[in-house]
Amino acid sequence: MTTAYLLTCAAIGVAGGVMLWGAGWISTVLFATVPFISVAIAGLWLLPATVALRLLERPFAGILVGVISGLVVFPFIGAAVWWAFFAELAFLVCLYRSWRTWQYYAGAVFVGVVYPIFAAASFNLAAMPPWTLVTFFVLTIASCLAGVGLGILVADRLRKAGVAKLARRRPPVTP
Repeated sequence: MTTAYLLTCAAIGVAGGVMLWGAGWISTVLFATVPFISVAIAGLWLLPATVALRLLERPFAGILVGVISGLVVFPFIGAAVWWAFFAELAFLVCLYRSWRTWQYYAGAVFVGVVYPIFAAASFNLAAMPPWTLVTFFVLTIASCLAGVGLGILVADRLRKAGVAKLARRRPPVTP
C-alpha cells in the first residue's frame, strides 16, 4: 500500500463519514417516526465504498474507506463497515480480477434484498401487508441502486479530473 493510496482512502473516508453522519441521524429520526421511509436513504451508506472501489480499483479499498468513514461517524461504525462489505462483495467473489460496472449494481441489488431480511424484526416486516412489503423491498433496492449510481458518477468525475492517479492499481478498464 502506497501513501497515495492510504491518503486517497482517508480523504474519501472522511468525506463519506461527514455525509454519513448526517444520513445516520436523519435515518434515526425517520426510523423513530416513519420507519418505512428511512430505507429511502439506505443507499447513501454504499456511496463512500463505491467511490473508493471505482476510483482505485484495488482490493479492500471499500472496506478501508468503510472503516475510516465509520470512525468519523463513530456511533454508526458498524453500519459503515457492514455496507462497505456489501459494496465490495461482488469484486471479492471474483477475486478482484474483474472491475465491471454491473458488479457495483449487483452488490447494490444484493444488499437491497439482504438488508430488509436482516432488519425484518426492526421494521416489523411480518406485520406488513404484502403490497407494503414489496414496496419496502423495492424502495430499499432503488435506494441502493441510486447510491451506487451516484458513487460511480462521483468516482468517474474524480478520475476524469486526474484525482488518485498514483493510488490506482492499474489503468481504468472501460465497461
